[in-house]
Amino acid sequence: MWIGAVVVLALVLGGGGFAARKLDWFSGNGEAVSFGKNPVPPAEGKTDPGAPATPPPAPSGDPDVLMPTGPRSGFKQTTKLDDGTVIAKTRLAGAKSGFEGDVWVWAPKEYDDPKYAKSGFPVLIALPGGNGFPSNYWSDRSLGLQKAIAEGVQAGTSLPFIVIMPVLNPDNTYYYDGSDIPGQAKMGTWIAEDVPDFTRANFRTYKSRDGWAFMGSSSGAFVGMKTVLQHPDKFKAVIASGGEIVPDSPLWKGHQAEMDANNPEKLAQKLIGSGGPEVYINFQVGTKESGKDRMVRFQQQFGKGPVKTTVRDIQNGEHNGWHYVRGMKEGSLEWISKVLKAPKPDTAG
Repeated sequence: MWIGAVVVLALVLGGGGFAARKLDWFSGNGEAVSFGKNPVPPAEGKTDPGAPATPPPAPSGDPDVLMPTGPRSGFKQTTKLDDGTVIAKTRLAGAKSGFEGDVWVWAPKEYDDPKYAKSGFPVLIALPGGNGFPSNYWSDRSLGLQKAIAEGVQAGTSLPFIVIMPVLNPDNTYYYDGSDIPGQAKMGTWIAEDVPDFTRANFRTYKSRDGWAFMGSSSGAFVGMKTVLQHPDKFKAVIASGGEIVPDSPLWKGHQAEMDANNPEKLAQKLIGSGGPEVYINFQVGTKESGKDRMVRFQQQFGKGPVKTTVRDIQNGEHNGWHYVRGMKEGSLEWISKVLKAPKPDTAG
């Protein structure tokens, strides 16, 4: 044990290239962060409704662009990427759900580029698997989600998404299926209403659903898919990795009607019956994990009309975030980037 500790200490403090990079990842953690060249936000890290309004630049000629609506939130850095971008955290008190929880955010380098100062950006709401509390594991740089997007932008295979990473559940006791289960915290409203409202308050986004999508793994994949099918007027697409298809929280007991209203199979059938609008579901599944049969069955039964589905295999992939990010790099990021709206630079600027 002591030998191992000495080796680790030597790696961190020994002055090597790896050590320098490792230390840089933590440099500035806990410090206030602003996005889009905005003034530094309140130090306490919470929304400050009384903060003075700063006139934003006029939006581009696209009427779909929505400039930050405020009130602005206070962000604190939690980690830094190699390209200098940061992942930051804030505390959000959901006005519509009544739930208060942590939200992590990341904006690509393009967001601070003066050419895009009047441009809207597409939003990717990233949901974790498991209970998704008290943290969202997509905010851990080791999984490489943000790096994959940044590299995809450079390669022309990904849009420069703003990534929003909220907690998925109110506690570690149960799965809440990202839903408003009677008598429980309104996690469906938190995900579908409060988190997007928070994003619009702080970032340049789009008014239409063309700029809004989810990605998630396991239970987070279920919630993302369910929310897109439940609110096709607000969200357009989802990358659902290794996910479940139907609600399975034990808290649904005695609430069959409400559970049915949060069942992707029933929601898809309803959307097919109404004729739209179109939604796009990209399933990802590793060849070393189970669950593909459920995805294929869903595609066969409900992948028609306005419900557009694809199933992507991740060769030698297992049920984990690293392999799901690899699947995104191998094709799913490019797929969702073709579905959503890209920011348009101000060429005159």
